Parts: sequence; structure tokens; C-alpha cells
Amino acid sequence: MTVEEILWNLRIDSLTAMQQDVVEEYRKGKDLVLLAPTGSGKTLAYLIPLVLSLSNAQKGLQALVLVPSRELALQIEQVFKAMGTGIHVMSCYGGRPTMDEHRVMKSYCPQVIIATPGRMKDHLEKGNVDASEVHTLVIDEFDKCLEMGFQEEMSQVISCLSHLKRRFLLSATDAPAIPRFVSENAFVKLDYLQVEEQIPDRISVFSVKSPEKDKLQTLLRLLCELGDKSSLVFVNYRESVERVYHFLRREGVACEMFHGGMEQKDRERALYKFSNGSCNVFISTDLASRGLDIPNIDHVVHYHLPINEDAYIHRNGRTARWDATGEAFILLGPEEDLPGYVKQQPSQYELKKNMPRPAQPRWATIYIGKGKKDKVNKVDIVGFLAKVGGLSREDIGRIDVKDHYAFAAVKREMLKATLSVVQGKKIKGVKTVFEETR
Repeated sequence: MTVEEILWNLRIDSLTAMQQDVVEEYRKGKDLVLLAPTGSGKTLAYLIPLVLSLSNAQKGLQALVLVPSRELALQIEQVFKAMGTGIHVMSCYGGRPTMDEHRVMKSYCPQVIIATPGRMKDHLEKGNVDASEVHTLVIDEFDKCLEMGFQEEMSQVISCLSHLKRRFLLSATDAPAIPRFVSENAFVKLDYLQVEEQIPDRISVFSVKSPEKDKLQTLLRLLCELGDKSSLVFVNYRESVERVYHFLRREGVACEMFHGGMEQKDRERALYKFSNGSCNVFISTDLASRGLDIPNIDHVVHYHLPINEDAYIHRNGRTARWDATGEAFILLGPEEDLPGYVKQQPSQYELKKNMPRPAQPRWATIYIGKGKKDKVNKVDIVGFLAKVGGLSREDIGRIDVKDHYAFAAVKREMLKATLSVVQGKKIKGVKTVFEETR
């Protein structure tokens, strides 16, 4: 398969200059380190040359991609499959039974695995997968993997790759020294960080003064003024995520929360609702600052000050992706000052005296209790909602189909009427559950 064919399948006109450079450097056969900002297209920059180095005819595992989170693993898998190469790929991560993944491995025979280090270590220790023919290792968000303490797991995984020939590390910050367990060879560094531009001009930065140390009321007023635009609120601790979430919910704000201590299904549901416009506000730790594919975020809100400059840059990088514009708001309590790493002087944002009511999202999400394993796909769901639910194409938003269930976004004003007419009806000849995703 050629680069042109891959781009056609992805509905992309051409590679960026950075992606073209990476493809050319990869062809030279050296181990690479790519440093590039969040949202610059790093995933495609390494997937294309990786795919070109794989053989469809060769069965068994040929390449391994290690990532720090399950969300990033799923995102990369989705992009890989959309490339339409015919190469078997699967993701492996914690939060679901290892045995389920093993069954897929036996029947599907993946040629590429995208995995978190701990889960891949488990599979290798149990002999669930043969890694003896793996020739290429990619570590995405390498710096994040080191921060999260995956060194031991990564070391054990790499020690099992006896025929490893190529290594490709990716990071959105200038990564620390590469540990010897990764490689003792020299790496070619490709640096596209443009450190002189801390925050792009496309992002307008504001500071918001809170008269109280507890900034909840100030946050509420700000979010109400921002209306139904999408807002990503960053806090520093899991407990704070839940506290902010429950407060905003009580005040009528359509919001979801996201942190590493949540069950996988709850994280997926929250992420989906925010991505499809079924909630306006997403409250998260820095887990959401990297590795999540959430398009078109209008505002980033720093409820807690970022712990350092890197965290500040990555948080702000969630908005104004590609050529879009966005806004970032820094909430400051009476005893807080702007950190020294904020080099761009923010404008002062003055809250209005009269607070608007919380805006309701334009979309709502329907849970459908059947999925891929039941032979249900996106086309089936769109047809069902149109024919049985009486919806037009404009009334139907994003649809995601999982193995055993699916999510469908519909216009909020159409939700109740749609649910009332689809209850008890069959999709693909099978009765199932249709309900609003709470």
C-alpha cells in the first residue's frame, strides 16, 4: 500500500511538512526520537512509516506500540484501522479481563499490538503472544510513560523482544535521557517543539479573579457565561474532580468527569458524551491533557494552577488544534498569583453581575444495548433511527459502536419522542435496550 492510498482512505489531502520529514528519516533506518507539540499529527507521522515497514504476508506480531493510557491505545487503534491497510491490529490495556484479550489474539492473530506497558507485560509473562518476530518498537508519549512509573514494565517488555531492530520514541516535551533498557544505540532527534512559541497566537489567555479561596462559585459563573460551548476544566487531584463535578451537577451544569481512578466503561461514557456534544463541560485531571482525541474544544479552564510549564502548555494545547482558535482561563484565588512560567500576560476577564442560567447541550446520547458482536454497525443504527425513530439525518449526530453496545447522539429536543417510539422495537431483528445515557 502506498502513502497516497492511505491518505485517500483517511480523507486527507497531503502530509504536513513534519510528517513528510519523519517518513523520509524513517526510511534511513535509524532509531528516532520525535518531539512535536500536542495536536501536530504525531500519530500519523509514525503510523505511516510503520505500516510501510510491515508485511501483510507475514503472520504473527511484527510491531509493538507502547502507550501510557487506554484512551490513547484506543485512539491509535482507530486511526490505524481507518488507514485501511488490511494489517491486523488490536489494543490491549487494563480495566478488562486479560483472558478476553487472549481469546482475540488467538483468533485474530494481530500483526501490530498497541498496549499499555503493564498489560503487555502480563501477556508476555503468560505466553499469550509470541514476540520473537517483533522488529519495531514505538513508545508514544515516552516522557509521560516515564512520569507514570512504567520503567520496570517497559524494561521487562523490551527484554522479551529478542529480534528488535527499530525503535521510535515520541514526546510532546523534550524528553529526559533515554534509559539504557530502551537502547544503547544513538537516536536521531527530530525536534518540532518550537519552544519559542509557548502558547500559539490562536489561543487567547485570560485570568479570572475569585474573591474566595474556594473557587467553585467563580467557576460556575464563568461556565454559565461561556454557554453551550465546550469547556475542559483541569484540576490537580482525583478527589477534586469529583468535588467539582458534583457541585456543578447540583447547579444544573451539563458536565462529566474523568480521572484515572474511574472504571473504564465510565470513562468511555464520559468521554463519548463530551465528544459528541451531549455535555458542555468536562472536568478532568491532567490525564485529559494528552492522548485524547477530543475535537473542537472551545475553552480550557485552569481551576487549579498547573504544576509546571509543561502541564500548562499541554492543557492549553487541547484547544485551538490545527488552525482553530480557542480560549484559556486561569482562575486565581485571593492568595494566588500567576506562576512564573506563564510568559504571555493574560487579559483580565471580568465576570458579569447577573449570572445566566446553565446552558443545555444541543445533543443527547442514546445507549443501545447491541454492538459489533451482534452484527450491528453505524449504518444499521442510522437506518433504524431514521425509519423507526422518525429522525432526519440532521437530527442524528456521532455514533460509536462497541463490541456489545453502542452510543448514538440525537438532537436533545428529539430525545423523548425518539425513545418513546423505539422502545420494544427490533434492530437487525433483535430486541434490545434503548435509553438515555446518564
